[in-house]
Amino acid sequence: MSDPAPRQATYQDVIDAPEHMTAEIWAGELHLSPRPAYLHQVASSGAGAELFSEFGRSGSGRAGGWVILYEPELHLGGHIGEEPTALVLVPDLAGWRKKRFSPPEAHGHTIVPDWVCEVLSPGSRNIRRDRIQKADLYHRVGVPWLWILDPAAQTVESYQREEAGYLRVAAVAGSVEARIPPFDAVAIDLSPWWAGDEEE
Repeated sequence: MSDPAPRQATYQDVIDAPEHMTAEIWAGELHLSPRPAYLHQVASSGAGAELFSEFGRSGSGRAGGWVILYEPELHLGGHIGEEPTALVLVPDLAGWRKKRFSPPEAHGHTIVPDWVCEVLSPGSRNIRRDRIQKADLYHRVGVPWLWILDPAAQTVESYQREEAGYLRVAAVAGSVEARIPPFDAVAIDLSPWWAGDEEE
C-alpha cells in the first residue's frame, strides 16, 4: 500500500505559524524559519535604512523612484487555476520601482518585486535555502534583481536575472562605498551594515 500524498500547505498554515517563526510556502510545502539573529538584523536594518533614505524618498539630491519594504509577504503563485498564496515568499528586503507599485488591497503583495535581498544566516541549511532554493523561486516568478548579503563575510553580491538563471554582476566586500546594481545611481556606504563596525 502506497503512502498517501502529503497534504498541500495552505495560507491558513502561514496564519497559524508560531509568532517567532517566518512562514513561507514553496511548492505546496510549509517552510518555517526562526527570526533572524543579531548579525542578520544589523545587515538587514543597515541596508534597508540606507536604500530607503537614498531611493525610497525624493528630493534633496536623492535618487528616489523606489518603494523599499522590510520582510514583505509576497503572494506569487497564480499559475492557471492556482491561488496566489500557493507560493508565499518573505525576503528580508524587497523593492519595487514606484511606477510599478500599488499597495495591496489585502495582506500580501501580488506584484513581483523589481529587487529582493536575502541576508544569509549561519549554517549550510540556511545558506542553501537562500542561495539556491529561494533564488530559484525568485527566478521562476521573474524577479529581475537579487542581492545576497553575508554579514559574517561582510559581502554583498548582486545578481541580474537571465533566462537560464541569475548572473552575478557585482560583488563587494568590507566597509567601503560602492555602487551596486540596481542601486548604482548612488555610492552606498556599507560600513553601517556590518556588526562590529559601528562607531562607538
